[in-house]
Amino acid sequence: MQALPSELPKIAADILNRIRNKRPRVHCITNAVAQTFSANVLLAAGAIPSMTIAPKEIAGFVARADALLVNLGTFDTERQKAAVKAIAVARKNKTPWVLDPVFIDRSKPRATFAKTLVAKRPTVVRLNAAEFSALTGADAKALARYAKSRRTVVGLTGETDFVHDGKRLVTIANGDPMMARVTAMGCAGAAFVGACLAVEPDAWTATAAALTVFGVAGEMAGARSRGPGSFAMEIVDALYNLDPTAIVEKAKVS
Repeated sequence: MQALPSELPKIAADILNRIRNKRPRVHCITNAVAQTFSANVLLAAGAIPSMTIAPKEIAGFVARADALLVNLGTFDTERQKAAVKAIAVARKNKTPWVLDPVFIDRSKPRATFAKTLVAKRPTVVRLNAAEFSALTGADAKALARYAKSRRTVVGLTGETDFVHDGKRLVTIANGDPMMARVTAMGCAGAAFVGACLAVEPDAWTATAAALTVFGVAGEMAGARSRGPGSFAMEIVDALYNLDPTAIVEKAKVS
């Protein structure tokens, strides 16, 4: 049974509880500056992160993972090779994976590589409007068409987040402006999408839940922080302490 937008706050709370109970493993090929923060976000939520890109062990780590993140924030040869190998293992094992094509709007080689990875059928593509335009040659109005044609879920993030699978759309208005002032916040959010995919088989529901929970945690962190430094600490603590009631009460989904 497919979830309705009105049901998502309660489902998001349940998915966070599932992460805490099941402690899924999320393997992250991610931006070099994002590794520590992403790992701390996953740990705070209850997931178990791993980050290796070493050629001799990447396949083994991905084979044992419950979800995979491929983030193009650091676009070196080693990570490109690791991404291709990791995706092959994930597809063979039917492990859900997230593509986060960071900065493809600023680099043609990144955009070209991202398009080759999209052809490998990511479970979710999480990106911002500029990256979506670079990937598709279109604006956000093409979101539904792109998701349907690629058979993927697209999580388009910004001041308001949009999640579309070609049929279903949800908008999420949670978050805090300070989230844009902390390095690796988006990368960590994409890793958290992976954690939700690890425990929720419906990718649209998992993505919407992840962005809702992360946005609520951002709002709670914003209320307590004094600036970007304390915000980074507060959002990790908010995720760790987040309870179902707060998610349901604070979620802004439609």
